[in-house]
Amino acid sequence: MTPFELKHSAQEVLVNNILRFWSERMVDIEHGGFYGRIDGHDILHPEAEKGAVLNARILWTFAAATRILHRMPYRILAARAKDYLVNRFIDPQYGGVYWSLNADGSPLDTKKQTYAIAFAIYGLAEYHRATQDQEALQAAIRLFEDIETHAFDAVNIGYIEALTRDWQPIADMRLSESDENGSRTMNTHLHVLEAYTNLYRVYKDPRVARQLRVLIDIFVNRLYNPANGHLGLFFDDEWKPLSGNPSPVTHHLYSPGHDIESAWLLREALEVLGDQELLQQTLPVCRSLAQAAEEGILSESQWWCYAEAVVGYIDQWQVLAQKDPVEASINYELAEAAYDFIQSHLIDREHGEWFWSVLPDGTPDRDNDKAGFWKCPYHNSRMCYELIERL
Repeated sequence: MTPFELKHSAQEVLVNNILRFWSERMVDIEHGGFYGRIDGHDILHPEAEKGAVLNARILWTFAAATRILHRMPYRILAARAKDYLVNRFIDPQYGGVYWSLNADGSPLDTKKQTYAIAFAIYGLAEYHRATQDQEALQAAIRLFEDIETHAFDAVNIGYIEALTRDWQPIADMRLSESDENGSRTMNTHLHVLEAYTNLYRVYKDPRVARQLRVLIDIFVNRLYNPANGHLGLFFDDEWKPLSGNPSPVTHHLYSPGHDIESAWLLREALEVLGDQELLQQTLPVCRSLAQAAEEGILSESQWWCYAEAVVGYIDQWQVLAQKDPVEASINYELAEAAYDFIQSHLIDREHGEWFWSVLPDGTPDRDNDKAGFWKCPYHNSRMCYELIERL
């Protein structure tokens, strides 16, 4: 598939498969915002809780659609998502965002998970980027201040995983039951990096730039393991790796999907910062992460791993195009292989969206959600946006 063909295929998947599903199936007319769940058998659960991560990612998805595709229906849905996030998820008393709401929009789990606050910043910054909406920008800035005031550990340098509603220590800091209970995680730091990158695009505050550099240093000197090229996953307050900390995706001590995702998000952060010297210093780490991910990325079955593989290897193809055309070509072939798998196995052409994964026998995984707390229009729509803009 040529780059031109890949770009146009991605736009068709984006518009007719992903955005159509979320536009037509997930809008909650009764309670506002968006429903919390459609299961793997395409049954809507209107009573399901509404997660902060899901709603922030819906906001980002339709804000990006507004900016890139310039279609009014997407702007209307982006505004709906922004209003619901600001009015329902942001805690008016203590700041930050609630982890989850009941179906009617009342607070359910009020803990402050840094990961979720980061995604709220990511979505609000994208909405401002698309519309110049000042309320969204100011909300994103306040959430940045909340993270820096309450979740940044200036002694050990890093971001605390979770706190109570009023920002006190909390015993269980895990994102999910399958995670290790570490106070520092690669996953949260990755998405704080991603959020601050998007915020810095629209808010050139030196504090955001400074913390982006702190995050890049954490990746290069704390998370990245030069011995195997992978990122560590779970750590304590002093950055000591937790023993027996497998990825909930791979059950290994690393996550190829996050390795390849980090490879391109690190480079993106450095380009947005405009620091060419630091970019050149960090490119070998990005390359190493991409190479290490090759060990397992295309043997995974989850939808998000394949979406990130497409973007990550297209990114490497572009980086290497002038320096090493042969290696660049290999990376394009890896991206193409991942995209072919998506087309053949993950896209649900009957009901829309993508299946969670593919089972060992080659059939779609219907035990996990089609849309839900963790199944969001983010990795797959972002893959499409990246291909449209890059190619």
